[in-house]
Amino acid sequence: MTPVLLTDESGSVAVADGALAQIVAQAVESVAGARLRKGRRRLALELDNGRLRAELELTVAYGSVLPDVARKVQERVAEALREMCGVVVDAVDVSIEELGS
Repeated sequence: MTPVLLTDESGSVAVADGALAQIVAQAVESVAGARLRKGRRRLALELDNGRLRAELELTVAYGSVLPDVARKVQERVAEALREMCGVVVDAVDVSIEELGS
C-alpha cells in the first residue's frame, strides 16, 4: 500500500514505501557510524492522517557512544521526513541491534 501524504479538492499526493525507506536510509547514513540493520525487519513506517511514526533497527560502529548516535539518528530522520514529506513526525523509535566495524 502506498501511503497518501496529502488529500484535498485538487487530488492527492502519495509516496511509495520504497521512496520513504530511501529517505530514512539516507538520513540514517548521514550520521557517522550508523546504518540500517540488514535483514528482514529493519524499518517500519506508520503513516496516519499526515502523522508518521518510524521504527528503526540499526547497526552502529563499535566504539561509538550509542545514546549519542541513536539521538542523532532520531533527529536526522525526523528532520528529513518533515522537510521532504511535509508530515508531522510523532516518534522515531531506534533500536540498536548490532555493532559493526
